[in-house]
Amino acid sequence: MSSYGRPLIVNDRLTTRCFDLQRVPAPVSGSLARVKDLHGRQSPARQRRTVPASVATVTDERSSAGVGAEGAADDAADADSLVDGRLATLGEATQAASELVDASERIVVLTGAGISTDSRIPDYRGPQGVWTRNPEAEKQATLQNYLADPEVRRRAWRNRLDSPIWAAEPNRGHFTLTQLEARRKLHLLITQNVDGLHQLAGSNPDKVVEVHGTVREVGCMSCTYLVPMQKVLDRVRLGEDDPECPDCSGILKSATISFGQSLVAEDLHRAQLAAEACDLLLAVGSTLAVYPIANAVPIAKSTGSAVVIVNGSPTEMDELGDVVVRGSISDVLPLIV
Repeated sequence: MSSYGRPLIVNDRLTTRCFDLQRVPAPVSGSLARVKDLHGRQSPARQRRTVPASVATVTDERSSAGVGAEGAADDAADADSLVDGRLATLGEATQAASELVDASERIVVLTGAGISTDSRIPDYRGPQGVWTRNPEAEKQATLQNYLADPEVRRRAWRNRLDSPIWAAEPNRGHFTLTQLEARRKLHLLITQNVDGLHQLAGSNPDKVVEVHGTVREVGCMSCTYLVPMQKVLDRVRLGEDDPECPDCSGILKSATISFGQSLVAEDLHRAQLAAEACDLLLAVGSTLAVYPIANAVPIAKSTGSAVVIVNGSPTEMDELGDVVVRGSISDVLPLIV
């Protein structure tokens, strides 16, 4: 029996560096090796992973045209994005990324905490991230500690009452991604976030996979009890500091995946199929440091798909990006999509 009534894989502590096909039961028939192109043909983006030469060589053309020293210095200061592995200005990178989006037919989006920071939800591993500033908090965020220590649970419930998530609203980044659905280009949106802001922005829940669960629901660790988070928070407000399951008296926990807790097999399998079948993988607001889901990037790359990475700081997979756009997600994502 799984937590929250969903099938789970064996505990992998979020550190496995690949999707483990031996441990994930396949909910659909057929070999994964054959899932290459849902349309039975190559799309423009899969045929052409590199960006147009007119974009990739713009810096060289500027030099040959005699751009002044002052202009060159300004460009150099802005050139912290990448196009085909070469330094590029923000404008060059967003143009190149936009052209790849236009040429694609089946886009898989992978989002991390960075897309929600403009909604005033702090990220975890960024320069001002929750765990960057307090590494001990990351160590305490384990399923074992939560289950074993009633005080950890009491503190967790108190923190949930004042979580910034309840006041947060989707930002331009979330709303921009809904345009991919309107353009009939979105194949799947895989998110590492638990805040539910993609759905609040209008993303079709059927096209969203929340690989780390959702904070908007509460599940029992012993049975299939599953209810909206606010229903349990109302009990906490009335004085219950460690609310129990009303069905079996088991421990209640937010329907998120903690360190040491198993991931949902169906979600991982669906994400892997999408990464193998897409013609463009767009990673937004993730350091691409948490596995196994970060492995969607090299999986997509290995099939010949284009990879675009959008983040405010370098990621662990920038070398795999055909285009790497570094800037404010709310500002640059609308220019790309």
